[in-house]
Amino acid sequence: MTVLLTPPTPDLQMLVSLAAWAWTDTCPDGHEAAYILITRAPALTGSGTAETAEAGVQRLSASLGGLAGAREVVPELERCLQIFGDQVLLHVPGVSRRLRLPTRRPWTELVARNAEAVLLLGLDPLPQTADAARIDAYLDAMLAADRLLFGRARLR
Repeated sequence: MTVLLTPPTPDLQMLVSLAAWAWTDTCPDGHEAAYILITRAPALTGSGTAETAEAGVQRLSASLGGLAGAREVVPELERCLQIFGDQVLLHVPGVSRRLRLPTRRPWTELVARNAEAVLLLGLDPLPQTADAARIDAYLDAMLAADRLLFGRARLR
């Protein structure tokens, strides 16, 4: 008997309940980088518990190849970003739909030049309506609590 072990994939319902933001910033080495933050939107977690919402984000991390904590080496993920005109899509293995990222032309051009973006998965929910100040506060809080996962998402 042969057993094939595959990482659990997020379901389509979990994928459509995600909130995403994209921006550019300077890396510690001085180069400009494109960033993507993906979290669960709190209003869309439904009757599930916080534990099941976090488990969904962990499944997303596993299906992308496994992201790392803040104090670990940031892994290079599978080729999961696709650019179609002015749209950038995140392909999640095992899910038929792609997640459309909120982008602007300079961000998309930077992703195309660098052939990658820094992907952050937040384990706690954040409303899609969050403004820049709230996103900064979220990132600071999640980093301090070790509730962010990091990876480098590459172009397909």
